[in-house]
Amino acid sequence: MKLRAAHYRTGEVSEFTFRGAKLAERRAVKGRASLVYGPGFFDLQCNGYAGIDFNSPRLTPEQARFAIRAMWQHGCTHVLPTVVTHQPERLEFLFRTLALAIEDREIASSVPGFHLEGPFISPVDGARGAHPLHAVRPVETALWQRLQRASGKRVALVTLAPELKGGVRFIARLRSEGVLPAIGHTMASTEQVHAAADAGALLSTHLGNGCPQLLPRHENPIFAQLACDGLTASLIPDGIHLPGDVLKVMCRAKGLDRIVTVTDAMSAAGAPPGRYPLADMEMEVGADRVVRQPGSPNFAGSALTMDRAINILVEKGGLSLGDAWDAGSVQPRRLMRRAGGQGAALRPKSLVIADFGHRMLRVRATLSGSRVLWMDRVEDGS
Repeated sequence: MKLRAAHYRTGEVSEFTFRGAKLAERRAVKGRASLVYGPGFFDLQCNGYAGIDFNSPRLTPEQARFAIRAMWQHGCTHVLPTVVTHQPERLEFLFRTLALAIEDREIASSVPGFHLEGPFISPVDGARGAHPLHAVRPVETALWQRLQRASGKRVALVTLAPELKGGVRFIARLRSEGVLPAIGHTMASTEQVHAAADAGALLSTHLGNGCPQLLPRHENPIFAQLACDGLTASLIPDGIHLPGDVLKVMCRAKGLDRIVTVTDAMSAAGAPPGRYPLADMEMEVGADRVVRQPGSPNFAGSALTMDRAINILVEKGGLSLGDAWDAGSVQPRRLMRRAGGQGAALRPKSLVIADFGHRMLRVRATLSGSRVLWMDRVEDGS
């Protein structure tokens, strides 16, 4: 099988020849191509996928592997499985289970680390989001050490509220350990946001979400993080968490080199509408793909996939395909390299080949090195 595709940035055309589950040859050719190719997508925040919940008290290594393989169909070659606020014993169990899942070498190449979102977050309603209040905790170094041991030292990203007592010192500690510190679920003041960035925070987790519906008009955590050049903003471009105009404004305010696409997906991603678990809660996903707590208008994660996220960045965020693709691939990798540590190692190189007709990206093949992770078996790709 052969696919001819143009580079998503340069337009240079290559012909890819596949034999079985391997890329046998790639060569530059002249002419035009109906497909595009570029680096694989990297999701820094994913709570579950394809009916599997990474926060379930019954999670098994086999389930986690199934979910990660399902992401390949949508071009996601790297992911940080995300564990949210729970009691310490549950957090330890989840990290041990995820560590067992990546003993499979094929899966390990897609998982450079894990994301701990909480429990060191604001207890304030709205800022806390769907995280359970009873499990929210002050910053505890001893608990952090327990969780890193349970993960096999694989937690690569931590989201916390820097206004908590000891929060800024903890951010500095994370950077010294090669872990990427992120601000999220926070009511931090402008001064606290900038202090966090000065201490080593590099990321705003799902900026514009995890905050109360009503905020002071000018002095608020969203504007403070938008204005802080030391912070990259992760955005959930599902058309729901951030309306199109807000998404466009945030992209312009941060600049193209300081935005990262995340899905914040839960188990409904890559699955049909229905009811799905998220930790100890049951979420409802309608035909509109909005994830809600039954009987409530509140959002709780998303059913977004990375290829769909790229589409919406183009459609509603006003980005070119190249800039949107970078936000879902190049920028998260660059961020992980800045943090250093185990999460910076992303080998082998990955590749996605896709259609981009009618401004809609549809993945045709996903590769890790020369290995085919997933392929849509359509015969003609020239």
